Amino acid sequence: MAEFAFCPRCGERLETRLLKVGEPTRLVCVACEFVFYQDPRLAAGAILQTERGVLLLQRGIEPRRGSWVFPGGYVDRGESPEAAAVREAREEAGVEIALESLLGVYHAPAGSPVVLIVYRAVCLSGTPQPLDETLAVGEFSLGEIPWDDLGFPTTRAALRDYVAGR
Repeated sequence: MAEFAFCPRCGERLETRLLKVGEPTRLVCVACEFVFYQDPRLAAGAILQTERGVLLLQRGIEPRRGSWVFPGGYVDRGESPEAAAVREAREEAGVEIALESLLGVYHAPAGSPVVLIVYRAVCLSGTPQPLDETLAVGEFSLGEIPWDDLGFPTTRAALRDYVAGR
């Protein structure tokens, strides 16, 4: 919670306060009383069905650099989750995709600030290649998914649901 120290409105110091019983503590400006809500961040991703199985990317950035994930990332302001999933596949792996259906909505326990919306998708065009934020790409059969090297609990949960639904 202490990652922000100053009010975005007036620049004065923020302090942690309990405003309402049963809710989390909030950051509040000591001068103007502005409440700085730290809402969850929305991310979107797509599990792409390929001829061999699924397309996974090896992360080239922290956190979890070197681990495997499916294409995905944060939804930009004014962007739909569907558009974000399509954009991330293009930016990270160089492929154009079509979303088939919603797989699920995931979040990690222990206060993670990310809510992840995951879609089932197919590749329309392009050859998967490591691009922005990606070290390598790989196509994995359902029996070859590197479960121990997946990047996040949400990655693992979505892939488990995907495999179970196949």
